[in-house]
Amino acid sequence: MRPVTGMAALVMLPEVSMAFDVERIREDFPVLRQQVHGRPLVYLDNAATSQKPKLVVETMEQYYLTENSNVHRGIHLLSEQATEAFEGARGKVARFLNARDAREIIFVRGATEGINLVAHSFARPLLSVGDEILISEMEHHSNIVPWQMVCEETGAVLRVAPINDDGELRLDEYARLLGPRTRLVSMTHVSNALGTINPVQQVIKLAHERGVPVLIDGAQAAPHLPVDVRALDCDFYVCSGHKLFGPTGIGIVFGKAHHLEAMPPYQGGGDMILSVTFEKTIYNEAPIKFEAGTPHIAGAIGLGSAIDYVGSIGLDRIAAYEGELLAYATDAISAIPGLRIIGTAKEKASILSFVLDDVHAHDIGTILDQEGIAIRTGHHCAQPVLKRFGVPATARASLAFYNTRDEIDALVKAIHKVTEMFG
Repeated sequence: MRPVTGMAALVMLPEVSMAFDVERIREDFPVLRQQVHGRPLVYLDNAATSQKPKLVVETMEQYYLTENSNVHRGIHLLSEQATEAFEGARGKVARFLNARDAREIIFVRGATEGINLVAHSFARPLLSVGDEILISEMEHHSNIVPWQMVCEETGAVLRVAPINDDGELRLDEYARLLGPRTRLVSMTHVSNALGTINPVQQVIKLAHERGVPVLIDGAQAAPHLPVDVRALDCDFYVCSGHKLFGPTGIGIVFGKAHHLEAMPPYQGGGDMILSVTFEKTIYNEAPIKFEAGTPHIAGAIGLGSAIDYVGSIGLDRIAAYEGELLAYATDAISAIPGLRIIGTAKEKASILSFVLDDVHAHDIGTILDQEGIAIRTGHHCAQPVLKRFGVPATARASLAFYNTRDEIDALVKAIHKVTEMFG
């Protein structure tokens, strides 16, 4: 075991050998040891939310038991310790994303709130009638609805770049849609419904050649792939803590400093101000001016520990292991008669969406649950992309680095049982 510096000094990170020891990693996730309906739990719903290592739970418990206090406001010891831990977590996020400065990191409730913040504080002031926002056909509702709202408010127009039959962005059409009225591109890094890894470097480059800023929705990417916002050169990057093996109710917005300095606050209240009179309020500097009210302090600290934990394994190693597991799972379920995978992009991460002939996705999920296997069924908050493929719902198995080949074998066996019941 090796120590964690800072607030979590009493909590220890596991030693991780160079060999990827998935069974050793699973020991850090007590939830995986339980049974469901009398069978060992096989948790394959990681795209919805990931499980949390003991380190994260223990770090948050330590905060509440020994250092619970509000941040930025007190001169007493507990407040100073809480502030140090909270701002320390911001620094961890900045290093995790390779931001230039921790002041480019805003804590929000999740990726959804992050997109809404950018939509209302950055995009809306730029928009007028006839201006355009460009997204893709594979977006999560959280990267569609906020833009529809600001378009309704401003008279701007939402444009949608199409995808091909494999679920890949059509870069030629995307480039064609970038026009003189395009004011912002907002696109997912990894599709939550298809698993497609978008060519975000090219997406950003093409937009920047036309002077168009870009937001990347990294909710499904950050837990599975190394992310370097400076190498990408994106203007904004958002992700969720709970998908990154951290707590719910905490998320991240990275924004380039010059954008954040120019943007008005998203919400008003305590902590985002320097001074208030009845005549005038002077706002604080970024990122604090975007964090009105008492933040999710324990959540931010827990997210920092989740980043410590992921870092102890290494995202390069995680991506390699999950890539091998995804390939194994793809081959295994592709051999099942009547099964069709939705989303067959050459570059994919962590997600297998599929349908079975004449079997509703919800029936698949119900039967698999009885076998102890947790998957997600439905439209996955991505109705337009499922409509593109002509299906109302899919069954979605989504992987994490603590999943195993044995669990994939259990999934395949359970799907065979479904086909036998409906055959």
